[in-house]
Formats: sequence, C-alpha cells, structure tokens
Amino acid sequence: MELHNNSNTCTSFDISRGSSVVQDKLSKSRGVGNKSVDFDDNLLHAENPRLIYINDPRGTNYKYEFTGNEIRTSKYTLITFLPKNLFIQFHRVAYLYFLAIAALNQLPPLAVFGRTVSLFPLLFVLCISAIKDGYEDWRRHRSDRNENNREALVLQLGEFQMKKWKKIRAGEVVKIHADETIPCDMVLLGTSDPSGLAYIQSMNLDGESNLKTRYARQETASSVFEGCNVSGLVRCEQPNRNIYEFTANMEFNGQKFPLSQSNIVLRGCQLKNTNWIIGVVVYAGQETKAMLNSAVSPLKRSKLESYMNRETLWLSVFLLVMCSVVALGMGLWLHSHEEELDTLPYYRKRYLTKGKENEKTYRYYGIPMETFFSFLSSIIVFQIMIPISLYITMELVRLGQSYFMIEDKHMYDRSSDSRFQCRSLNINEDLGQVRYVFSDKTGTLTENKMEFRKASVYGNNYESSDLTDDSLLDHNIRAAAVIRSRWKLKSEISVDSKLMDLLHKDLAGDERIAAHEFFLTLSACNTVIPIVSHVTSCHGRSESLEDVEAIDYQGESPDEQALVSAASAYGYTLFERTSGHIVIDINGNKLRLDVLGLHEFDSVRKRMSVVIRFPNNTVKVLVKGADTSMFSILARDTERDDQIRGATESHLTEYSSEGLRTLVVAARDLADAELEQWQCRYEDASTSLIDRAAKLRQTAALVECNLNLLGATAIEDKLQDGVPEAIEALRQAGIRVWVLTGDKQETAISIGLSCKLLTADMQQIIINGNSEEECGNLLADAKIRHGVQSANKKKQNLKRKKNSENGYLEIPDDAKSSNVPQLRVGKEESAVCAPLALIIDGNSLVYILEKDLESELFDIATSCRVVLCCRVAPLQKAGIVDLIKSRTDNMTLAIGDGANDVSMIQMADVGVGICGQEGRQAVMASDFAMGQFRFLKRLLLVHGHWNYQRVGYLVLYNFYRNAVFVLMLFWYILCTAFSTTSALTDWSSVFYSVIYTSVPTIVVGILDKDLSHRTLLKYPKLYGAGHRHEAYNLQLFWITMIDTLWQSLVLFYIPFFTYKESSIDIWSMGSLWTIAVVVLVNIHLAMDIQRWVFITHAAVWGSIIITYACMVVLDSIPIFPNYRLVSPQRI
Repeated sequence: MELHNNSNTCTSFDISRGSSVVQDKLSKSRGVGNKSVDFDDNLLHAENPRLIYINDPRGTNYKYEFTGNEIRTSKYTLITFLPKNLFIQFHRVAYLYFLAIAALNQLPPLAVFGRTVSLFPLLFVLCISAIKDGYEDWRRHRSDRNENNREALVLQLGEFQMKKWKKIRAGEVVKIHADETIPCDMVLLGTSDPSGLAYIQSMNLDGESNLKTRYARQETASSVFEGCNVSGLVRCEQPNRNIYEFTANMEFNGQKFPLSQSNIVLRGCQLKNTNWIIGVVVYAGQETKAMLNSAVSPLKRSKLESYMNRETLWLSVFLLVMCSVVALGMGLWLHSHEEELDTLPYYRKRYLTKGKENEKTYRYYGIPMETFFSFLSSIIVFQIMIPISLYITMELVRLGQSYFMIEDKHMYDRSSDSRFQCRSLNINEDLGQVRYVFSDKTGTLTENKMEFRKASVYGNNYESSDLTDDSLLDHNIRAAAVIRSRWKLKSEISVDSKLMDLLHKDLAGDERIAAHEFFLTLSACNTVIPIVSHVTSCHGRSESLEDVEAIDYQGESPDEQALVSAASAYGYTLFERTSGHIVIDINGNKLRLDVLGLHEFDSVRKRMSVVIRFPNNTVKVLVKGADTSMFSILARDTERDDQIRGATESHLTEYSSEGLRTLVVAARDLADAELEQWQCRYEDASTSLIDRAAKLRQTAALVECNLNLLGATAIEDKLQDGVPEAIEALRQAGIRVWVLTGDKQETAISIGLSCKLLTADMQQIIINGNSEEECGNLLADAKIRHGVQSANKKKQNLKRKKNSENGYLEIPDDAKSSNVPQLRVGKEESAVCAPLALIIDGNSLVYILEKDLESELFDIATSCRVVLCCRVAPLQKAGIVDLIKSRTDNMTLAIGDGANDVSMIQMADVGVGICGQEGRQAVMASDFAMGQFRFLKRLLLVHGHWNYQRVGYLVLYNFYRNAVFVLMLFWYILCTAFSTTSALTDWSSVFYSVIYTSVPTIVVGILDKDLSHRTLLKYPKLYGAGHRHEAYNLQLFWITMIDTLWQSLVLFYIPFFTYKESSIDIWSMGSLWTIAVVVLVNIHLAMDIQRWVFITHAAVWGSIIITYACMVVLDSIPIFPNYRLVSPQRI
C-alpha cells in the first residue's frame, strides 16, 4: 500500500479518481495548477443537483420520481429465464456448432442418427448449465426477498413506525438502532450522542473491519436530540459509485452548511457503539452507492483455453476435409454406378411394387444434391470431432482442483485464521505459466503492523528503548510512568528515556516546545477513534488491584494507529473525539482543543493538516506528510532552521535505508487575518458541488505554508515470514518479481535488499525525472549504457521465448558482496555485464505512461531482472501491469492487500488478494486469496504446475479420444460406398463421450501428479515447463493427431479383416469396434498416468466394465430402441 495513506478513505479515493489524479499532476507540471480560488459558483452553477426535502417524501418525489428502495441482484425472472439463459450460453461458438448439427439431423434426407439422440448431447450440456444458473439465481432471488422485506423505523405522522425496506423512499427520515444495518444512503441528522458522533462498520461495503466516525451537523443534531420535528432541504450530487466522496449542502433553520463524506452513512454499513442515529434518505434502492458498486469483477479467460480454440479451428478444417472426401467419393461413386441405381436397394429411382406408390421416386435427389446431402450427413456423423463434452469436463476438473487447493493445509494462515480461497474457476491452469509477478509492498511483503521505532525531534535522533530496567529510570521518568499507567494501551510500546526525560522537564526552551508540539501533532492530526473501556489491572509487587482505563484506537490506517499509540506512550493520550473537538490527556492534564477544520490526506498534496484552537484562543495548524511534499512548504527564516532541516533530512535518509516508513511533522501559529481568510475560503470550498476536492486543496495551501519543522517519525513494518525465500524461489523458477509501492525510494530499496529482491551483484538504474524531456533523456542514456536494443514486439516476444531456458532470471551463485552498486544515469561509467535493477518513481511514470515513452520504458524494464516502482498511485500500478500485458504474451500476476491494489489486481491475468490489515477490498476483487505472501510460492510452483500439466493433458487427450473414434467411423464410411451409414448404434455414439470415457478423464485431471510437491519446491526450475508450454502446444497437438491416424487404422481394419468372411452382423461389428476403442483410449490414458491411487484404478478399469454392461443392456433388452436395430446384416 502507499506509504503515507493515513486513511483508507484517501487510498480508495485514488482508485475511483485515479485518472484525475494523474491529470492533476500533469496540469501542475505545466503550470496550470495556479488557478483562481473564487468559489462563488456553488450550487447556483451546479449541474442538475438532487433536491431532497427532509421528512417530505411526497415533495421530494413530486417532480422527479426517484427509485424506491427495492433492490434486485438476480439476472432472470420466470419469463426471461429460458430465452436469456440460452442467449448467454450460446455465446460459446461450439454450442452454435452443435445446434446446427442437431438441426441438420432433423431433416429427413440427413437423419443419420435418431432425431432425439442427436439432440441429447447439446440438451445435456445446456440443461446442466441452466440448472446451475437457475439455482444460483434462485439464491439471489431469495436473498433479495429477505433483504427487501426487512424492516426499519420510519418517521410517519409524527412518530417512528416499522416499515419494510422496499417501501422506503427518498426524503423520509429513518431511525437506526445499535448493531442494525443501514437500509439506504442517509445524511445524518442526529445521534444518541449529543455532539452528533456515530460509529459505523463498513465491512459489508468495502470489507474493512475498522470502525469509522460519522457526524451529524451540530445545527441538526441539537434539534433532533431535543425531539423537534425537522424539515429542511438537502442539495446533493446525482447518484454515483464513489463510496469515498459525497458532495452536498443543507439548508436548515435559515442556515446553509456543507455536507461531506463524514456526514453520510451508506447502505450495508452497521451501526456500532452508538445507541441510535436518525437520518434522511438521499439515495435509495438501485441508486445507493453499494448497489452502484455491485458490478462483478471483469471475466478472465484462461490462456490455455484460447489456445484450445485455435486447435478447435484446426479440427474444424480437418472435419471439413474428411466431409469433402466423403462427399466427393459419393459423387464419383454415384456417377460410376448411375445406370445401376434402379436395381440398388438404397438408390433405386422408382418403387418396383405395385399400388399407389408405383412408379414414384424413392430417396433419390440427383447426383449433385446427393453429393451435397452426403457432405452434410458426414458433418453429423463426425460431429464429435469437436468435443462438446470437453467444456463440461474442464469445469468439473477445475472445480476439483480448486477443492484441493482450498484444503491444502500448507496454505492455511493461523495468524489470521484464513484459508486459501478460489474465487475464480476459469484460470487454474494459468497459475502454471506466470512470468511476471507485480507485488505491493506494505501489507503484502510486509506485515502492515506498524511499530513506532524512531523519531527525529528538533534535529535530534531518538530511538525506542525498553523501560523495564528500573535502573534506567530517574525520578521524572518514574513519575511519567505512573501517570501513563492510568491508560492501558492494547499493546506495550517501548520509549526513548532521553525523549521522555525532555518531555517531563520543566523547561521552556525551543527543544522542549518543539517536542511538545511534535507529540501534540501526532495525537491531534489524524482521524483515529479512541475507544475507552474500564479494566482491572494488577500493579506492583504488592499485586494490588486498580481500575485502569484501557484505550484502543480504531483507525482507517495502521500508520495513524501506530503514531497515536506512540504519542500516548509518551504521555499524550487522545481519549475523546467529536465532530467539533478532541480531548488529549497530557500527563494527567486534560486539554480540550476545538477542531476548526481538517484537510485529509490526498495523493496530490501527500499530507494532512488540522486547524485547532487552544483554550487560550491561540490557533495553530498541525501538519504531517511525506518528506517530498513537506520540505517545500517549510519556513527558512534562520540559520537554526536550516540546521534542523539538514539534520532531519539526514535522519530521514538513515531511517529509509533501514526500511522504515517516514513522515515529516510541522506546525505554525495562524494570525487572525489568516484564520479569517482561511475560514471564509474553507466554508465556500466545502459547500461547493463542483470541484470540491480541488478547491479544498487550494484552501489548504493557504495555511500549509511557512511551517516550522518539528521533526520526523519512523515506523517499522516488518517483513512477513518466508518472503525472502519465496522471492528467491520464484526467481529461480524464471518468474520476474516487480514491486510497486507508494513508499519513498530509499525505503523501497532497503526492503528490496532485505527480502532478496535486490542482490549484491545488481547494478541499479535510477530514473527520477521531473519533466518529459528529462525522463526521455534518462531512458535513452540508460539504453545506450547497458546495450538495451529496441525491437518490434514480435521480435521481442520471440527472443524472450527462445531465452526462457537461458537462466538469466536465476540468482547468481557468485553473489558475495553485501553492497549494491548504484548506477545513476548520466555518470561516465563503463557498462558491465551484471544483472540490472530498475528503480523509478511515480513522478517519472506520470510523464512516461502518459507520453510516447512507454516503449522506451518497456525496453529497459524487460531487460532488467528487478523493477522497483516507488511513490506510485493506484492507476499507475495498473498502467505498469498493462505495459507488460499489452506488449507481450507473458502471463502476469498481481498481488496486493488493500484498496489501492484493486485496479492492479483486476488488470493482471491472475489477481491474488492478501487477507491483510487494510480491509478485504483486494480479496473481493481477486481471483485467488490467501493469508501470506509466502503461500504464493506453493500456489505457483506446486498447484500451478500440477494444474497446468493436468489441464494441458486433459485437452490433448480429449482431442485424441474423439479423433480416434471419428477416424474409425471415417474408415468405415470409405468401405460402404461413402454412404454415411454407421455400424454403431445411436446411443453408443452419444454415450462414448458422456459415459464410457468421461469419468477417467475427470479423475486424472483432478488427481494426477507428475512430481511430488517436495520435488517441485526443492527444484523451482521445474516450473519452467509452463513457460516453455511443454504440456500443451501446437506441435504436441499435431503429434497427437498423427498418433490417432495410425491407431484408428489398426482399430478398424484388424477386426474388419478378421471377421470379413464370417457371418457376423454389422451391429455386432459396431459393438466390437465400440468396445475396442474404449479399451484403447483407456489403456492409452493408463499408460500416461503418473500417480495411481484407488480411485484412479476404479475409474479407468471401471469405465471399461461399464462399457461392456451398457452394450449388453442396449443391445439385449427389448424395451430399448437399439433392440429393434439389431438385424442379421452381413458386412
């Protein structure tokens, strides 16, 4: 995740507004950012605002009939199910092919099989899919019905009465009690808390379990709390799917004030730690943000399945050739026997019997038409050359593979109690062909459990130490510890004794004041919610029991929680927050601060600020943010300021080199004139319905300037267990791992070294450009220095395929040095033959991805073993993935844990979500989900390899199985005057793919293993089989087809010549050929099986026994239609 995202709100803002963020940066770089700060447009110029009259649904819906609150997530109704479901299913071209075959077989001249029998395969497949789709949609209907019939309290005739959710309308006032679910999107009017504060949990909406604060405006909260009837007007934006923004204002009791995302509660959220809330409905039903965001993830198709379609096309050509041979042979045979047709039983032109049919024509349409009918009849006879059963078989095999992946105990994470999840069944085999892995850092490679480690305060460095040794504590520190013991934090935090000493000395020096304001900023500049509870704790050796107030911080960002907890450990405990003020316990003294305004973190400013008023009416602005955005707005009035700044920058470099996450902290006093100007602009900007975010950024710039540097923080985010080993194994397997992170460059490099992504022998190419021209020059210089040659896409793809076995992705054995040599482009150094690592920042990517420099970046990046992208926005992450995906045929995999990884996960061929600390948005958007990054090693090297080998063999075997059967029929037709008659009964032809040979194929596709999991993990290079397409390729396909050619000849002619002069009838020969082909293909399968278990034996040999049994049943019992077909005909 991004480094300085102090809330997931801003993180997800990046997702929904990613393109605008990039364009904002571009505009800023071109000097367009300094536009007027005149905000007079407001609502008068807003485009078509929605008007909501509070407690007046009739007036609200009088002019515009807004949608009701009834929702519908189902696809079908009883009337539309059949046509709509068939329309969706027939998007598969193969289904259209079999529909055409079945239709042709209904025509009398072409009725090769029984009309009912010819429909059976297609109807079977369609019915299975329809039953599955119908059951899933029935469950949706049931869920919708239960949801719509839930009840909530709605204000009617002056009192709250129960009303079904589906009947709630926009404009109505709704009351929700604790732990109830919000039925629609509502603007808060009041809560059980007199200050208007409410807590909600949005897990059902965005997957995040942390509590979030929502506020009712004081103007409405007091009226609702006093029990008055409320009325007013809400002007808001039209319904949209951005759940992290809400732009509106309200007119109430003659006042007009702004409404924002903190004033609205959304459908699907739950009310927590609040007795009740009252709100007015602004969006209902399908117009709620939850329903607008309910679109499913983009459908991904397996790459192997796309290759299979190519081979299906070749089979179609092969089929047409065979049919043409039969038709041509038929035409030639009829022409040579034209004079004998009257005497032949089948082709005679006239009836020879006397009666009403005397002299009438009989089943003869002339040579041209007979030739044409023969061609069509051949298509019907050879129809299973294109295996319709393959689609159902692949679905069942993938389902079985997913079951064993889910049940793999080696991919179960005990810490989060999460098992592996298969959220998509279409791309199991793609896991065995991944060439590029794009990984987030925070929460994916690291634990995302932040711990405060170091701080730079007023130019001095402080590190955490353990306070358990009483010998290290003087009197002042002991006193502070006693005071601090009143608050019991969820986890113990070690502190620096010198810094603690400084904070508790009665000094009035600049350093003491800076330290005080430093921790005051950490405890005040955030959106963290303190939750206080009373517990009994044991203190001292006397084991006396004492009541202690335990405090737990709920925040939308682990960074903020760590900083606020650290401030509490040093004696600055935030324990109360409302919409208008916060209360901080400073060493036992309560300090109430009025919050005049809050500018939340966004990806453009990369900082957060809060304007607060002290009890003595002093007003300060407290700011924290990324160093790149903070140092440019600091004051440099004195030499001492420059010294502090230099020392802080040095400390930041040191922290980053250790892999710590850093923030810069600053503050300043606001004069009355500045405050008045800011308040005026802030009110105008916050009530605007047009470009509110941009106007708030411009307003923040009024106070976020000339700041006094207080210091910097360093937070540790430890690597997850097994990450270095997993990355090393992936690299040895020929997989390139790219890291895309929001952290600063030094931090990313440090983490790269610790996780073995960067190795000692790599040369680093660092691209940090501030303009399009500079980026272009840096890229061109890098290509020249390192001999990177440009080529067209086809040549690049061919070269990568040929070099897939060359080992350039492996970790060198001679890596001995511990220092990584860095090569900054522009220095005169001779090129060396060493592996390259590209480090590029987000600012450079703005110019590169939006301009004509993509090909240059692609050339360099694909020549490097490692790519590290720092300070990147979510949209840029997706852009990097698309850079590889669109220019190569290589399989891409993206893995992340948070909201700003969603676009990257959905862009990649395979998306993997981590069940992390930043919610479940990544999991919900992913194809697969797991608890730890290290499980990726087993997922790809073991299950990916197995799945690819199984499905690849499955497809080839299905082609082989059907081709042998069809070619056997082809040889028979050549021996029967090209008449397209069949020696096999109709049901034998149908059951061949459905019953006789299907079960062994499914069992082998699920259970077969060419190598054990221990071998695959021990030798990662074995994964390269997927890169080389060893299990499935065009060459194997043609070898398989040649194999079927000679096997079918042997299969047909040995029985034919053996029984040629015997009295055996043709149907008995057909039964013999059927049994022979079933035995042949099952023995062929048995010869290829790598791992035999009981169920494999039962499936393979049992299918042969079942074939014998079915033949006896079909041919011997009079009630079956085949009994009538058995007649004494000689060959």
